[in-house]
Amino acid sequence: MTVRVLALPGDDAAPEAVRPSVALLKRLAPTVVWEELPSGEEGLARYGREGFTRLVQEAIDRSHTTLFGAGSGKTAGTTYLRWAKDTYANVRPVRWRPGFRSPLRRPEGIDYVIVRENLEDVYVGVEGPLSDLAPLSPRRSRDGRAIDTAAAGAYAVKVITEAETIRLARFAGRLALARQEAGRPGRVTCAAKHNVLPRTDGLFVRLVEQVVRDEFPSLIYEQFIVDDFARRLVATPQELDVVVLPNQYGDILSDEAAGTIGGLGLAPSGCYGDTYAYFESVHGTAPDIAGRHIINPTATLLSAVLMLEYLGRVDEARALDRAISTVYAEGRCLTPDQGGTATTEEFCAAVAARL
Repeated sequence: MTVRVLALPGDDAAPEAVRPSVALLKRLAPTVVWEELPSGEEGLARYGREGFTRLVQEAIDRSHTTLFGAGSGKTAGTTYLRWAKDTYANVRPVRWRPGFRSPLRRPEGIDYVIVRENLEDVYVGVEGPLSDLAPLSPRRSRDGRAIDTAAAGAYAVKVITEAETIRLARFAGRLALARQEAGRPGRVTCAAKHNVLPRTDGLFVRLVEQVVRDEFPSLIYEQFIVDDFARRLVATPQELDVVVLPNQYGDILSDEAAGTIGGLGLAPSGCYGDTYAYFESVHGTAPDIAGRHIINPTATLLSAVLMLEYLGRVDEARALDRAISTVYAEGRCLTPDQGGTATTEEFCAAVAARL
């Protein structure tokens, strides 16, 4: 079967990481058929918002998977990857490698995965003025006092459903089992603010615990209040294996986690559904360095490792992973964020030379 991959370069500096990465991947896996779309700026100028949105969505539907740079709103239609393709599990590996510029004194042994719920929580985007709540006569759960819905202010809706949480917990359980078979401890850690939000975050942690204990009895389960867990990410990250988090906490804490190994330029991700997945760096579009060709492509390349694994190209994935590790261990061709002077293209060339 012909494998089709869509390359969405993204916005600002992101295309500068994606394009040399795709050139490397074409050499590594020559039988993969690539479709490459223009950057956000180019696409909007050429097709307009409506035309570019349609072009992106049709290209996504033609592909088996997508490698995406990062978006700031210019690359139209990218929300289609998440909600239309129902990619509910946002997987963010956190692994220190020799040569990564970690701020921690002893980062050795950091190797875990954050599984972030990708569709719900406050990201449903339902907000409004407090006056909308007046018909409900809401009261504070702590002390029963009425909320002043006439005050100037706003509200947001937080949604946690049983179905979404259960399938996320099962995904995390399967991932923890696979890691256990590869020698990892087989531990699932869940964190939320369930002491303050028992109906939403409380539901999340209860369901994750129930699924892991009932369906994956060989795994270890633990849970923490999310503020304490934020401390543990820095203090004892080597104790973690698979971490399950609601959407908002996962978004925030995965950036903190990336900081412990050396920064967002090193942080990949894969967003998985039952029938589709896409892969992107965790970092943003870095508009402050756009055009300078110094953006670190490591996160894009490591996202490509996840993509190759998803496509069943395990040998190519391992080869790319080893080559990246070799370049960092040598330390001679690193981008400025990692203490070097290499351009994006020079770093990719160094990785390609070690494949």
